[in-house]
Amino acid sequence: MNFPWSRLLKPVVFLICLIPFAYLLTGVFTENLGANPVEYLARSTGDWSLRFLLIVLAVTPLRRITGWRFLIKLRRMLGLFAFFYVTVHLLVYAVLDLTLDWSFLLEDILERPYITIGFTAWVLLIPLAVTSTNRMMRWLGKRWKTLHKLVYLIGLLGVIHYWWLIKKDLQEPIIYATILFVLLAMRVNKKYFNSLSVLASKLP
Repeated sequence: MNFPWSRLLKPVVFLICLIPFAYLLTGVFTENLGANPVEYLARSTGDWSLRFLLIVLAVTPLRRITGWRFLIKLRRMLGLFAFFYVTVHLLVYAVLDLTLDWSFLLEDILERPYITIGFTAWVLLIPLAVTSTNRMMRWLGKRWKTLHKLVYLIGLLGVIHYWWLIKKDLQEPIIYATILFVLLAMRVNKKYFNSLSVLASKLP
């Protein structure tokens, strides 16, 4: 499906992806982030990190179901935004919460399982971000696709990180876990993909 405004698609999506960050930045400067702004920033950037990871995982299923090929052109940018928000999430924790106390940070990573999981997800995202260029795709060849399949593991780690963090009110973690399960199931079951694609093609 080609749209006459396809050239504007990436810039528009780019600006949309920046809205959560701009909102948080505005809240910082206006001091409008509640009684505990650091906790609010950590929670919000964490939420958006997970949302962008799930959006990236949803690109291929949605493209196969709808036939919207333009979605593939957005996947790389969406993946980089996922890395961006995860990095901001980590910086909020390390800089604002721990005030760059590296001993406390290392202790938390080693002794608090949900932080261990979250930090591992961020580390795994680094090679995906670094190899997101066309030049790296050509250099890695078939290995590029193999490497970028790590995003499924990263999505799983992100959901586990959030689940272990919340502990009590599990409504949102369950929603994210359900979405991830559906996306992974659709990835594995290609027959289901094909049936949905056929059904979508028959819709008016």
